[in-house]
Amino acid sequence: QVHLVESGGGLVQPGDTLRLSCAASGIIFSSYRMGWYRQAPGKQRELVASISRDGTTEYADAVKNRFAISRDNAKNTVYLQMNSLKPEDTAVYYCNAKRVITTLDFWGQGTQVTVSS
Repeated sequence: QVHLVESGGGLVQPGDTLRLSCAASGIIFSSYRMGWYRQAPGKQRELVASISRDGTTEYADAVKNRFAISRDNAKNTVYLQMNSLKPEDTAVYYCNAKRVITTLDFWGQGTQVTVSS
């Protein structure tokens, strides 16, 4: 059974830093493209960042130069380092694991990030 468990969310002030973690089990982690998505109230879920099997990263324009995604295949974990947080970063953040060229696509339960003064 596949599990993606996010952690690290919380309530922070504008300009603060958070690091999200997503621990995966039940998959061959190194074979999956890993991503972080977010969904704010009343909005569609959107891609925040992704990292491919070979470490290639991709970021949404809104988070470029502020967020950094990384993975540790030995720990089956993907991270999202979030710096200079803004109120508009407030959302539920979801971890995603997708095996490219297949229908294998898994989601975590989400972790809330709230940026407010």
